[in-house]
Amino acid sequence: MSSATSTPKWRRTVVLALIMGAQLMMVLDTSIVTTALPHLVSDLGFSPESLSWVQNTYVLAFGGLLLLGARIGDLAGRRRVFVIAVAVFAAASLLAGLSFNVPTLLAARILQGAASAFAIPSTLALLVGAYPEPEERSRAIAIYSAVIGAGASVGIIVGGVFTDLLSWRWGLLINVPIGIIVVLLSPRFLTETARRRGGFDLLGALTITIGMTALVWGLIESSTRGWTDPVVLASLALAALLVVVFVLLERRSSEPIVPLKLFSSTTRSGAYLARILIVGAMFSTFYFLSQYLQNVLQFSALLAGLSFIPLTGMFFATVYVVRPLVRRFGQERLLVASLVVALVGMAWLSTVGASTAFFPWILLPLLVLGIGQGIAIILLTQLGMAEVPDEQAGAGSGLVNTAHQLGGSVGLAILAGIFIAATGDHAGVAAQVVGFQNVFRVAAGFYALSIVVGVFMLIAARKPRANSETAVATAAATIAD
Repeated sequence: MSSATSTPKWRRTVVLALIMGAQLMMVLDTSIVTTALPHLVSDLGFSPESLSWVQNTYVLAFGGLLLLGARIGDLAGRRRVFVIAVAVFAAASLLAGLSFNVPTLLAARILQGAASAFAIPSTLALLVGAYPEPEERSRAIAIYSAVIGAGASVGIIVGGVFTDLLSWRWGLLINVPIGIIVVLLSPRFLTETARRRGGFDLLGALTITIGMTALVWGLIESSTRGWTDPVVLASLALAALLVVVFVLLERRSSEPIVPLKLFSSTTRSGAYLARILIVGAMFSTFYFLSQYLQNVLQFSALLAGLSFIPLTGMFFATVYVVRPLVRRFGQERLLVASLVVALVGMAWLSTVGASTAFFPWILLPLLVLGIGQGIAIILLTQLGMAEVPDEQAGAGSGLVNTAHQLGGSVGLAILAGIFIAATGDHAGVAAQVVGFQNVFRVAAGFYALSIVVGVFMLIAARKPRANSETAVATAAATIAD
């Protein structure tokens, strides 16, 4: 696919559908079991303490192996790695859906997370390669970003429907036919990337994999053990040490897993940081709002899932407005404005009470939040891949997705601690309401911090333009003289 014009539009549409189908399947699995958790206690014998690991095992394997998966895709060929990983994910989903005991389900979830870590970094890289024309690429990335942003909420919707009408198992088994279709069609429609020659930085791979796993583990455990627990502190300290060692190794490596030059751009680095903040706020909102709707407002799992449709709709609707808005206002300025809108929506949501009416006091904040978050996540994906060389597209995609996954882990760990601190040993509605309010207020604080990052990105973007205009003016003056 050398150019967009040489490839029929229908074929590019199939490419987009294959990549989006796989991406959505894997992203929504981070949350699809959320509405089914109470059923797992009765069906498989999970204890309340072990229940969180249905989600945590997936997140742990996913977050720990993302950068390694990106590097393997660059070396072995992104389509090849993508197809194999999707096949493994489908097989793991079958195992998870048929599980009849706790160890089997948790093992399957680990395998699902590992497969996602190898497949997802290749999705964005394959998409960028399939759409070389800037306008078409921008639209494709916008759709990709909407799928990422909406994945968690779609997971809650789908999980709620299956749990109430059929069984929680179908939320996992539905991945099998989707995976088979992707595996069968990908070799025909996706163009393989060239296998890159070069060594594999084994020490760097081990260091970052163990470091990321230790970080995610520490963040997960902090929500139940507390931030001062020795296990949590040791895990986070090990993660910090290994990240430092990894950076030192990468500086000396001729074949780094993550080219450190990707961080040289203020735009890209800011996009990674802002993404961590807003995904941390949003992912936790899905998790806690679902509980609020069921535990406080007494919604069924089905109704709680359907309540996220307006938010999800806004994510996809923003795809159609981002490009004209960018042409009018510029990426960085629009990013700051969208983050302000998201902050307003989250602050509004933090006013919920024990008897808040869904319409308008929950529905309207969700619509506002969806508009701001939807636009922001699209822009941050584009900015996170800005001027990344084609040969480093896998690593760039890996960093975008790592920031996304890390944001979910960090946000959930922090806000779960906030909720536990507010509720303590009290399980009553009044205590829970206070906990939910505090969670949404801290999430609003995440958006406020992301606005600060966005402002720095805007200032950094203006400097090159100002220097360019000065150079042009100087050249014109010289010519006139």
